Amino acid sequence: MGLYLFVWRRTCIIKIHLSRIMGEKRINIADLSRLTGLHRNGIAKLYNEETDGVKFDTLNRICEALDCEIQDIIEFIKDEK
Repeated sequence: MGLYLFVWRRTCIIKIHLSRIMGEKRINIADLSRLTGLHRNGIAKLYNEETDGVKFDTLNRICEALDCEIQDIIEFIKDEK
């Protein structure tokens, strides 16, 4: 499941890779919550790609805690149709 945007009559997908990155770093949702000060439910929604938006502050905290870049977490996929 991913987030879907409709741009100029094309479907674009924003893919969230938080679960993969957390798995690679062996960090669970509770750990990331403690590291970032973010609520576990919000992190879980991102982890499961069940959110319709993300605040810049949230991305900043997650990137700092996981020592990664925003593009490691979010991928924009254009539909070539």
